[in-house]
Amino acid sequence: MSSLSVGDKESFLPRTCTLFQAGYRKGTFIKDCIAGITVGIVALPLAMAFGIASGVTPDRGLFTAIVAGFLISLLGGSRYQIGGPTGAFVVIIFNVIYKHGYDGLVVTTLMAGAILLVFGFCRLGSLIKYIPYPVTTGFTAGIGVLIFSSQMKDFFGLSMQDVPPEFFAKWAAYAQHVQTISPVTVLMGGATLAIILIVRRTIPRIPGPVVGVLVASCLVWALGLDVETIGSRFGGIPSTLPSLVLPTITLEQVRILLPDAMTIALLAGIESLLSCVVADGMTGDKHNSNVELVAQGTANIASVLFGGIPATGAIARTVTNIRSGGQTPVAGILHAVVLVAFVLFLAPLASFIPLASLAAVLIVVAWDMSEVHKFVRVFRAPKSDSSVMLLTFVLTVVIDLTVAVYVGVLLAALLFMRRMSEVTAINSCELGETQVVYSGFQEEFIVPKGVRVYEIDGPFFFGIADRFQDVLLFLEEQPKIFILRMRKVPAVDLSGVNALEIFVRRCKAKGIHVVMSGVRDRARMVFERMGTENLIGTENFCADINQALTRANQLLA
Repeated sequence: MSSLSVGDKESFLPRTCTLFQAGYRKGTFIKDCIAGITVGIVALPLAMAFGIASGVTPDRGLFTAIVAGFLISLLGGSRYQIGGPTGAFVVIIFNVIYKHGYDGLVVTTLMAGAILLVFGFCRLGSLIKYIPYPVTTGFTAGIGVLIFSSQMKDFFGLSMQDVPPEFFAKWAAYAQHVQTISPVTVLMGGATLAIILIVRRTIPRIPGPVVGVLVASCLVWALGLDVETIGSRFGGIPSTLPSLVLPTITLEQVRILLPDAMTIALLAGIESLLSCVVADGMTGDKHNSNVELVAQGTANIASVLFGGIPATGAIARTVTNIRSGGQTPVAGILHAVVLVAFVLFLAPLASFIPLASLAAVLIVVAWDMSEVHKFVRVFRAPKSDSSVMLLTFVLTVVIDLTVAVYVGVLLAALLFMRRMSEVTAINSCELGETQVVYSGFQEEFIVPKGVRVYEIDGPFFFGIADRFQDVLLFLEEQPKIFILRMRKVPAVDLSGVNALEIFVRRCKAKGIHVVMSGVRDRARMVFERMGTENLIGTENFCADINQALTRANQLLA
């Protein structure tokens, strides 16, 4: 069942409501149960791994998958979306906690959730999807590199305390402690990595990370291997669910953390909607992006209030849900129930999970996120696109993800404006010509001597304003009348209006008349509101070129 239109009075109803209104059958529930259990098992090691990589305890990753995963499925705009902690947030969460502690992360995520709610209720879901592809490719690949870098300590069993958050400082610290590598830990991490890759290649329907972590945990338990585990570092995970904790928020915190909150909100919006698009492509369904953003905002607020971290739609788990036969959001709700059952009844088993195995899981996640083939492919695109991607990638790795996203989007927007100004053309005909060719359309009309015909082909906005104002400067012989054709101008902005008014005033100062031809209703309305029509004269606005030439002959007479 497709989602309701934006204009529909029920446009903010979650998919669970619309689907249950249409009827929910026993066969559908059975399929959802199978998919929910499968995705829950897949999410188990990932949630703990993302929690540890983010700088918190593994149970906070599980709480995020439970609370946020439940709410994203219950309230979301997609029937297949699976939510929870993802790799996109690892870097920024780690940096926020490193600078401001977990309490700072709570405030940051609460603000990000509120921003997502505003995005959703203001119906900005379709706009977030327009983040340029080179920007998303650049920061996603950068995040993959940073996740890979952050796992070296646990994968090699290095004996070191705090790991610096900066990329180069991190690798310098690794180099200083390279002599502390633990062979047993490397063997355990390497074995887990090999199992994951072998299972993915030979039995793709079975979740490789689950098999790898399970085998490694059994070996640690059976052989008593001396490797660091969840139990040895964190004391295991609690067998109880979290309680609601209300934070204290100050205005100073809001001011300092707002940029990080905006980054989390943008990442959550981009990744969740991208996941929905992937699900739609696999199933033929159609998600409601605004409802999805509202669900993401609600889920992020609830997640940190119950001891979690930021969450979003998880593409890999969503795809697993679809391939496992999931039919409705009930599958996502049941995936959260599976994780609840693990916390309540099987939490002590998590103590045997070696951290090297979880590091191996995240190394695979980092490789998948980097999407090397897409990264390399962008270099075959125009240099402006590849430059934006490369700059975003470098800023993500070397400086900061927040800076990378903002600079990447800003640079892409500037390049887009430049391209749009290049697309918009200003065509002219020569004096005395009796045949004029515009954009492949041949027209025949007599242009009297002393008349110049110009045509603007494309949006008339600030990107072309300077070029338009220079028209008079490059004329060797000044005409008596300018005919400005605007039949191909779909939109006019304030800069375009201002450029036109300056042009008209310059013409009046030189005794030159300006006649407008074929101005569309939308642009005419702008000219009327801004007073430009009065400046030019209502009688000088003509419906087409023939009327404009008639008006020009009247003025010449």
